[in-house]
Amino acid sequence: MTTPATPSDSNVPPGPAGAPSLPHQTAATDLGPATVTIASYPDYRSAQAAVDYLSDNGFPVEHTAIVGTGLRLVENVLGRLTTARATMGGAASGAWFGLFIGLLLGLFTNSNWAGVVFAGLLIGAVWGAIFGGTAHAMTRGQRDFSSRSSLQAEQYGVVVDVDVADQARQLLVRFNWRASNG
Repeated sequence: MTTPATPSDSNVPPGPAGAPSLPHQTAATDLGPATVTIASYPDYRSAQAAVDYLSDNGFPVEHTAIVGTGLRLVENVLGRLTTARATMGGAASGAWFGLFIGLLLGLFTNSNWAGVVFAGLLIGAVWGAIFGGTAHAMTRGQRDFSSRSSLQAEQYGVVVDVDVADQARQLLVRFNWRASNG
């Protein structure tokens, strides 16, 4: 019976990334300075205002981060998506691409520069309409709406390095006092 080779054995050749090693054999990685949350706000604008106040009062904001917690994905439905709307949307995006190609080709033409640009725009719009309408028709009504997705947090924390946390707390006490009295 043979025993399995371990990475520390000398008969294991190094790979493209070097000699293999087990987790207990690697050095601890530096995770950066320790941090602490000094304030939490219900919206991003309030957290941004707090960091702005710290900056205005000479605090070294390079030791600061705004961290959103309790993330959720929100999809806002914008409206019904028909084959005609998908075709028009495809035509619009195709026209932009065609305009770009037409402008590039127009740089290298000696005559009728505007005709080359217009032809690129027109060809792009036609192909965009074909692809947009076809792509929507192929879904067979499984997604007949357009939407916009956004990532939202339940709260936003102002996080600073432990070394400067007391200074930041003192400044934010003044900031919160001004906000509640002003």
